[in-house]
Amino acid sequence: MIQLLFTLLAAEGAVAATLLFKTPLRRLSVLALDRLKQGRGPVMVRTIAATVLVVLASSLHSMAKIRGHTEGELDGAGVVGLTPTDQVLLARHLLEASLMGYSLFLALVIDRLHNYVKEIRRLKKKLEAVSKENKTMLEEATHGKPEESKPDQKDIFDAKDN
Repeated sequence: MIQLLFTLLAAEGAVAATLLFKTPLRRLSVLALDRLKQGRGPVMVRTIAATVLVVLASSLHSMAKIRGHTEGELDGAGVVGLTPTDQVLLARHLLEASLMGYSLFLALVIDRLHNYVKEIRRLKKKLEAVSKENKTMLEEATHGKPEESKPDQKDIFDAKDN
């Protein structure tokens, strides 16, 4: 399980890095995430995230249980301590819990980065369209079509008179 979590963490880190920096892979990762968010994808992702969260809670509970066992035990010197087996189990549960927590966190970061990249792309397209429209309107106002603007001015004067 630990190898799987390390692999998952490395993959999520790579996806987050491709979304952070403008590389040729950014477009591919955005398209892949768009495809993942269609159809049954969101339900599947939420189910997997909920399962990982339950396993994380179980691991945290096991760590608390191991800590609880040691509070009542005294060694020869009268000091509370963990047995070597408990130390290994505690370390394993701590590593699993850490990797699962990091994985869930990176999944949230990837989701937000995906939304921000799409929003930036949408705003850039909108800005280009508005600037192109402004440019054409400015050219029309400075270079030509004064006869078209005169009827518009008459309409404005008529509207003011009413």
